[in-house]
Amino acid sequence: MCERMDLFDVNGLVLLHASGLNAVSSRESGWVMDKEHSEQLSDEEAAVVHDRRHRRRKICPLSHMVMDQVCVEFVLPTVARGGNGPDTLQLQVAGNWTVEQVKAQKGTVCEIYDKHQVFQTLDCIRYWKALKKDVGRIQMVQRPQPTEQSLQYQRYLNRLMGYDVTDVSNVHDDELEFTRRKLLTTRKIELRDRDPRLYCMDPWVSCKPLPQHVLSKVSNGFILLVIHIQTVSQTIKVSIDDTPDQVLSSFFAKTANKKALLGIPEDRSDNDFVLRVCGREEFLYGDKPLQNFRWVRQCLKNGEEIHLVLEKPPDPDLDVVQKEDWAQVDDCTGVAGTHEQLTISEKDHERVFTISMWDCNRKFRVKILGIDIPALPKTSELIVYIEASIFHGQQLLAQERTASKPFTEEVLWNCWLEFSIKIKDLPKGARLNLQVVCGKQIQTPNSKTGTFHQDNASETTSREGKSKNRLLYYVNLLLIDHRSLLRQGEFILHMWKMPEKSLESSSSSINADKLTSATNPDKTSSMAVAILLDKYCYPVVLPKSRDTARDVGREAGEEEGEGGVRVQREMPNHLKKQFEAIVSTDPLHPLSPEDKELLWHFRHECMKHPRAYPKLLGSVRWGKQEDVLATHQLLERSSAWDTSGLDVGLAMQLLDCHYSDAQVRSMAVRKLETLGDDDVLRYLLQLVQAVKFEPYHNSALVRFLLKRALRSKRIGHFLFWFLRSEIAQSMHYQQRYAVLLEAYLRGCGEDMLLDFKKQVDMTEALQKVTREVKAMSADKYDVTAQVVFQLRQKLEALQSSGLPTSFRVPYDPGLRAGALLIEQCKVMASKKKPLWLQFKRADPTTLCKDSIGIIFKDGDDLRQDMLILQILLIMESIWETESLDLCLLPYGCISTGNRIGMIEIVKDATTIANIQQSVVGSTGAFKDEILCQWLRDKCICEDKFQQAVEKFLFSCGGYCVATYVLGIGDRHNDNIMITESGNLFHIDFGHILGNYKSFMGISKEWVPFVLTPDFLYVMGTSGKKSSPNFLKFQDVCVKAYLALRHHTNLLIILFSMMLMTGMPQLTSKEDIEYIREALTVGRSEEEAQRHLMDQIDICREKGWMVQINWFVHLVLGIKQGVEKRSN
Repeated sequence: MCERMDLFDVNGLVLLHASGLNAVSSRESGWVMDKEHSEQLSDEEAAVVHDRRHRRRKICPLSHMVMDQVCVEFVLPTVARGGNGPDTLQLQVAGNWTVEQVKAQKGTVCEIYDKHQVFQTLDCIRYWKALKKDVGRIQMVQRPQPTEQSLQYQRYLNRLMGYDVTDVSNVHDDELEFTRRKLLTTRKIELRDRDPRLYCMDPWVSCKPLPQHVLSKVSNGFILLVIHIQTVSQTIKVSIDDTPDQVLSSFFAKTANKKALLGIPEDRSDNDFVLRVCGREEFLYGDKPLQNFRWVRQCLKNGEEIHLVLEKPPDPDLDVVQKEDWAQVDDCTGVAGTHEQLTISEKDHERVFTISMWDCNRKFRVKILGIDIPALPKTSELIVYIEASIFHGQQLLAQERTASKPFTEEVLWNCWLEFSIKIKDLPKGARLNLQVVCGKQIQTPNSKTGTFHQDNASETTSREGKSKNRLLYYVNLLLIDHRSLLRQGEFILHMWKMPEKSLESSSSSINADKLTSATNPDKTSSMAVAILLDKYCYPVVLPKSRDTARDVGREAGEEEGEGGVRVQREMPNHLKKQFEAIVSTDPLHPLSPEDKELLWHFRHECMKHPRAYPKLLGSVRWGKQEDVLATHQLLERSSAWDTSGLDVGLAMQLLDCHYSDAQVRSMAVRKLETLGDDDVLRYLLQLVQAVKFEPYHNSALVRFLLKRALRSKRIGHFLFWFLRSEIAQSMHYQQRYAVLLEAYLRGCGEDMLLDFKKQVDMTEALQKVTREVKAMSADKYDVTAQVVFQLRQKLEALQSSGLPTSFRVPYDPGLRAGALLIEQCKVMASKKKPLWLQFKRADPTTLCKDSIGIIFKDGDDLRQDMLILQILLIMESIWETESLDLCLLPYGCISTGNRIGMIEIVKDATTIANIQQSVVGSTGAFKDEILCQWLRDKCICEDKFQQAVEKFLFSCGGYCVATYVLGIGDRHNDNIMITESGNLFHIDFGHILGNYKSFMGISKEWVPFVLTPDFLYVMGTSGKKSSPNFLKFQDVCVKAYLALRHHTNLLIILFSMMLMTGMPQLTSKEDIEYIREALTVGRSEEEAQRHLMDQIDICREKGWMVQINWFVHLVLGIKQGVEKRSN
């Protein structure tokens, strides 16, 4: 029997499209695989040549060939004579034929998605073999054309993304479209397995045990729930171990005789209702106990009542997903065959259609044709040269450079640069990095080819020490494409310009933008470099593996024992201590050549210890094919990684910029698969940034993010805004993020799409108003009454002319905002003129009388603030595991576009500056008692005041430790705030990791963190005396600091990724070193404790200097060059 597979069969394993001779994509086809025809032909010419070459052996049996044979029956789109069924064509297909060769066998060219794929690697072939089928069947159908409805839907998605994902004007291959098609499979599988009710209600739960400080507030394991039904409510007592279903059963059992009173129809039972948090779109649903729900934990922590509303469950049909126009591609699309399938060795060369890269023993080379720029940069440099490097991750595999030439609008070299690396040794993910470097010195080339010695290439200063070579432009080209094909032919690459402020320090800088394989979309004004790679008559493919068992004993860390038996090398005892010392170092610790040699020599021992993996994989010579194969074999055979416990820091480390190998990164993602939704949310921002380190658009990390977003609306919500913000601001990765965002939007459901549309509409409308307001009072810090009046008029007009009546708050999707409270809105006194907005609460079940306050900013990149706040949340989770509640207040903050975003207004909070100024003006900075008196005035009784002092003590300790470890600078009384309940918190994180500001050349950071005399006064301490509260504060700080040190590796890797991907400015390696110093890496716990106590003492001694700084700030009103924000 034959297996039928048509275009729209979800279980179809291969998809072929027939569109006549014109169907071949010009990006993929046109290279005739014949030594006599090495030039590129048109689509029609290529098709005819293929047809002519193969027509005479059209249905010729191929049994005489030595390679595997596959018998396939093709079902054609034409009708057989007599009209009883479709035409069929049975062929004996050689296993190593590409799909294009098979297509040519039937006398016409029909497009299939991956024409260079070896036929026997198709998933359907393996399927047929497993079923022991003699003949497989493939149906060929006409390629469907997109309908107007599907085009309109695509435009709708493009607007939500803020990017046209169908625009391929700035790509040199089909990776964009390829990834869109591949992610369809991931999406379909998730949608098929998705629980509609669970997705619809998306309960927010934590997998971690209830922290001890929260558990202590629970009486005998029972809590009270207030359940509201319309206008009445009922309080019931339940166990914290009860599930929502058990709560509903208990509620209905206790109110069985009160149904009429509560307004519940008699025929309704607990199965007809769900529990939702009053005023929030947050459900208590599922099989988890109450203590695991985040809202329950938050209420217990804050000592608040838990109010829930009983209502009908939401309709899962609202999450309907639009039908896909695309067919599912073969699972193995883009997967190369093995070396044995591709090699030309011992094969009839007339039957060769692809070449294995591992057969290519010549050195890799590139021809630099020249550069062209529409307008020369404003620079006095006289000469220019191109530095060409081959990287894998951060590992330099080879480097060459051209001769120096005068820098004009067009510079021609026409010279070949031959690298020391062979083609067969190029790994997947290797990128050719081209840099245009300017200088004033004419240097002499070392050969006729125009190349220079590497020592000269790295020389950056002249003998006089005055002139430096400067990196002006750069671009990357992946040498092996997404289909594992070696790049061939000519490329014109539009280069990225280095930021002006980073030109001098660029040689030591690390930034994800420099890793991008995208080219500059601004083709009219950007530098263009033309290069030529060697062209071959056939596609050259990087094999996925080797079939044959090779004698890799010595390479695999084995040696020959008695009787010829291979045994693993044992590590001598004297080296075990050295090994342990290497493995225990932090992620920033550099490995010496001797360290790397030791790790590689005893790699089998390393594989037993997952914590050694980053060090071992950092020791691999990725430019040596044998080492790469040995590494892959070790990873495949080892079970230590999958059986070990989850270490998020370890997995995240393998996702940073140093690891480009797909198997390594997939291994890291495999471990992250075990994360609960709450933890995925906690690390989501960093994971989104880590996508920048992937060599290709389609990766295990991208698929992981897509899957988790399609399972949880909350994860999907934040993924939408994180991606949309990057698309708007990071041109280097627009396409990659757009492909992922589109894949998500096509599966999130109509209800989510409508919510996103409302949020985007609101954001765009507010941005327009903000810009109009700024235009009224440009370059002024103060805001006149006329400006506020104009704002309110504009908001009034906006609200009456189509503004969404309600929308999810982007930084808190459980909260829905309604109409604007126009009279409470204002323009803030700041250069960027942010809007202070107040909205009604849209949910009628809300019990909170406060409005929703949002600061809308246009002109500031909020991504750095987001990253700092995310790190604070992670610190808070670390402290929770140690049963520490340091009362951090990481307020809502989200970037929604290009330098626009929203910030939560914390209710009942004010700045320290406002408190000081409100009493005695500027001299309030020197009045120690003012803050304490303000706090006492806000408390109605002594008990409340003592509670406020305790909260102040813990929150002050938390922020002292956090700001010290993060190196948060520019701390003054206008970016430190306090709530009326005593909760201290910091805002505005523009300067971190020791990058402090100065005033008139003098550093304004005189202390490690802010602990001023007025803060100490609240704790009952003045002068050199230490009160009980101050001693408690010291104890809290030490415990918090030591807890962070227990997670040093996680924090270091998170900081490193944050610096590389989220900072507005380029960041040097030296800046990251701040983290190691702040965490006292390498010191004992006692030394670390003493170190922190010393920092506290410094703060006490120099607190008066901070007061002077604050006084100056109050006098000036606003610091020079820094925007003031008073929320």
